[in-house]
Amino acid sequence: EVQFVESGGGVVQSGEPLRISCVASGFNFCCYAMTWIRQAEGKGLEWVASTGKSNTAYAYSVRDRFTISRDDSKNTLYLQMNNLRPEDTARYYCARGGWGSSSLPPRNYWGQGTQVTVLA
Repeated sequence: EVQFVESGGGVVQSGEPLRISCVASGFNFCCYAMTWIRQAEGKGLEWVASTGKSNTAYAYSVRDRFTISRDDSKNTLYLQMNNLRPEDTARYYCARGGWGSSSLPPRNYWGQGTQVTVLA
């Protein structure tokens, strides 16, 4: 069974950093692209970033502030978020596959998410 457990979310002040993590199981983690997606309350889904074996891609809104990375030996995906802004407040989901805003992974390959709240 494919499973994801996200952690590391919380409440931070504007400008502070935060790192969230996602431990995956039930599939060969190293063989798949991995993606972070977020959804603010009352708003639609937003693709944040994706990582493959050796390449990454970011939404324009987070480029130069967020860094996606992975540790295949630990089946873990990370998202380092620097200089957080109130508009980054959302529930963050890790997901298997996908690349870019027009190619989100199927919903059954997402975790339950972790909440990030950025205070002004």
